[in-house]
Amino acid sequence: MKKIVLLLPLLFITKNFSQTKNFIDLPYIETSAKVDTLVTPDRIFLTILITEKDTKNRTSVEELESKMNLKLKSLGIITEKQLTLNDLTSNYKKYFLKQQEILKTKSYSLVVYDAKTASKVIAALEEEEISNVSLEKTEYSKTEQLLLILKGKAIVKAKNTAIALTKPLNQKVGNAIYISDSNSTVSNMLSGRVQGVQIRGFASMNAESDYDPIDIAFDKIKIETQINVNFKLE
Repeated sequence: MKKIVLLLPLLFITKNFSQTKNFIDLPYIETSAKVDTLVTPDRIFLTILITEKDTKNRTSVEELESKMNLKLKSLGIITEKQLTLNDLTSNYKKYFLKQQEILKTKSYSLVVYDAKTASKVIAALEEEEISNVSLEKTEYSKTEQLLLILKGKAIVKAKNTAIALTKPLNQKVGNAIYISDSNSTVSNMLSGRVQGVQIRGFASMNAESDYDPIDIAFDKIKIETQINVNFKLE
């Protein structure tokens, strides 16, 4: 019984080695293809910091919070879904260390779906003395679906490359015997602000003029994928 048990792993390893060797010995061509596209972000995250410091302690955080909520709703924003409260611990620490008296503060994250709305939010909140609004990040909501489409295009591109390389040799490209989804990236060069765009708030406008934000756009997000494929040569 011990002899049989010892032989079985050896047979299994020998069989696998034979299969691997056969795969390597197949005539094949290795190609790679990279495909990318640019998309406009449709999820824009703003960080809103409410603190009594901005109003020199004239207005409480609770009052500022209420005014913010009303302003956002007036812009058609569904605050119950689009506005969330961030962790307050770091904010309290920051202001506790810098101030001799504790000034309450709250940090919110707001998601909007276009740059024009983001501009309107900044202007509207400035009217209520809420000026600590910064751009956190931008995203494209259908990134995963788009990546699948790009991967399919990369496969087709890789095969076309293989055909172009083998045609002068009068060889035919067969089935794919190895596919590697080597790399996919989502490049967003955003760094805390709107790249190439300066959103001017209401406070910097002439008090007698109405602020009508222009229809601006954020830098596009680059989505890229690369596929490596080995095709059998026939």
